[in-house]
Amino acid sequence: CYYFEAAAAAEDVRRKVFCVPSGNFGNVTAGLIARTIGLTYKRIIAATNVNDTVPSFMASGKWNPNPTVETITNAMDISLPNNFPRVLELGERHGQPLERLLSSQSLTDAETRDAMRSLHARGYLADPHTALAWCALDRSLAADEEGVFLCTAHPAKFLEVMEETLDIEVPLPDELAAVR
Repeated sequence: CYYFEAAAAAEDVRRKVFCVPSGNFGNVTAGLIARTIGLTYKRIIAATNVNDTVPSFMASGKWNPNPTVETITNAMDISLPNNFPRVLELGERHGQPLERLLSSQSLTDAETRDAMRSLHARGYLADPHTALAWCALDRSLAADEEGVFLCTAHPAKFLEVMEETLDIEVPLPDELAAVR
């Protein structure tokens, strides 16, 4: 649904580029399903951490998962994403042109922390997953494109990483503060 909501806010959905923090590739699959049922956005970027099986596969054509590495974007610490076969199936069986529609890139923890700092300096408090997606989008968005990066977690979910990286106290949602 959020793909359609973002598209509805766009001046021209055909210029829309989505960037998704990706571990198991469920949100990328959802985006491709949205495309299959009629949402005509331009392309989608799957942003990963150093568990870069998919970006490596897309660059080389060789499926070679490595052991999973622990990162600050821990929900994305997946080296064998079980939704990626669904992505390939949407390309093969449903005619989605994955070679031009889907790209993928990986970021290190240091790059993710830099992105968190950059967004915070702009007045936006982003969890590590969101910052990673923003950075991947920022690196690859063309002048004629309009970008959307998906935010998948509240910053409070990553208090230690947030506070250590930004040297601030992260405000908790009222509901969480009440039980802390």
